Amino acid sequence: MNAPSSPVDSSSVVQRLGLEGVESVMEIGFDTDVDATLRSAVVEAVGELLDEDSDEIVGAVILWCREEDGDLVDLLLDARDPLADDGVVWLLTPKAGRPGHIEPADIEESTTLAGLKSTKTLNASPDWVASRMVVARR
Repeated sequence: MNAPSSPVDSSSVVQRLGLEGVESVMEIGFDTDVDATLRSAVVEAVGELLDEDSDEIVGAVILWCREEDGDLVDLLLDARDPLADDGVVWLLTPKAGRPGHIEPADIEESTTLAGLKSTKTLNASPDWVASRMVVARR
């Protein structure tokens, strides 16, 4: 019998995401496979998440992304558009071995092409990895 993967403390992850105190957070790529516990912890910390159709300027974007979701550069550009000057994008992708996994090299290349810079990666939940991205400065 396999031992279950150790759960990630979602309130701790929300702190590590730096979302506490962020006034507005947009969510892109929500689907039935997102980590409900992590998402609930984010909602509890920041309040309701804005839909991707909102035209508000936001302090953070949570982008749930799977390999089959389309061109990652385009998705990252969509996530970058509503960001405030000091805003961040948290790209959440399935871990290696999970359906929809995206290779780290593909993420890095897409990040650069979208004018973003990856600053941190963390274990967000048993099935998802979070990569923090900011707008690349010249």
